[in-house]
Amino acid sequence: MNKIVKYVLIGLLVLGALWAAVFFIKSNSKEAITYETQNPFISNIEKKTVATGKVIPEDEIEIKPQISGIIQKIFLEEGQKVKSGDLIATIKVVPNEQSLNQSRGRVRNAELALNNIKIEYDRNKSLFDKGVISSQDFNTLQLQYDQATQELENAKADYQIIRMGSAGGSSSANTNIRATVEGTILEIPVEEGYQVIQSNNFNDGTTIATIADLSKMIFEGKVDEGEVAKLEVGTPLKISLGAVEGKELDAKLRFIAPKGIEETGAVQFKIEGDVEVKDDIFIRAGYSANASLVLEKKDDILVIPEALLQFDKKTDKPYVEVSTGDQQFERRDIEIGISDGVNVEIVSGLSESDEVKIWNKTEPIKRGEEDEESEESEE
Repeated sequence: MNKIVKYVLIGLLVLGALWAAVFFIKSNSKEAITYETQNPFISNIEKKTVATGKVIPEDEIEIKPQISGIIQKIFLEEGQKVKSGDLIATIKVVPNEQSLNQSRGRVRNAELALNNIKIEYDRNKSLFDKGVISSQDFNTLQLQYDQATQELENAKADYQIIRMGSAGGSSSANTNIRATVEGTILEIPVEEGYQVIQSNNFNDGTTIATIADLSKMIFEGKVDEGEVAKLEVGTPLKISLGAVEGKELDAKLRFIAPKGIEETGAVQFKIEGDVEVKDDIFIRAGYSANASLVLEKKDDILVIPEALLQFDKKTDKPYVEVSTGDQQFERRDIEIGISDGVNVEIVSGLSESDEVKIWNKTEPIKRGEEDEESEESEE
């Protein structure tokens, strides 16, 4: 009986040891990993940048009044097309009381002076006709009389300008606000009843309307200082508008600012490009836009996907792993050139026949499955 128990215990111990060994082997076994590879290939690379900005008219003309007053009537609306000379608005003159009073006093003084000289002129004219006074004395008096007459006319003209806005008594010359160029009215920032100020040497004056030719548009944007050195005047641009989907406009770079402006810690340079406006696209002034610029371009060069690159932790130099056999790879240092964010140029270190390891894409296969696959391939 004791022998039977002894044999049973020994058997259980052997089974336990076998089970522990199997469990240990399974828990410490690793999956076999297979790596895919990819060959370098010939392609073209364009290194681009995108400048954000807006599309605006090349020239915007501000129409300002030649006399101060109040907007009496506005005849046109924003968005209407106008020709040079079209009437936009009229102004009602509101004279300054002090200036008007001073001008009225000047007229009165001129009238008094003229009346006084006229009495003297009439008396001496009769004496001149009788030959009592000389021609020289009468001519001097005649000049004074003519000057007094002219002074009265000037004073009356100034009074009319202050009171009516025009020397002739009709204010149409200065109070009619007309378009000075042909184009589209972009903005009328005033309304009827608004008080406006004339444009002079000391004041820009109130803007009655803004007019621009929408067939001549430019792109205005900014680029980073790290990219501006690679730009040249005449570089082609592709303009995409936020308000017009699926369509692009061609443009040419015409201006690069010689001075940068610091914005949020980065230096930005202003650029401008002439936009080729298409007849089937109506562009409104101020549309937000993005301009795609080609900074560098190379054709028919050896490239690989940028995702295949690895970088040395110490030197930060790029390298790849090249296949030397069945799932066997060796490190190879390479020299790279330009990149478009997807593919990168291989300057040296690889050829088209090399198989480069795709290190970030693996297919794990268990050892048992690997054996089964090998057996199926042999059959």
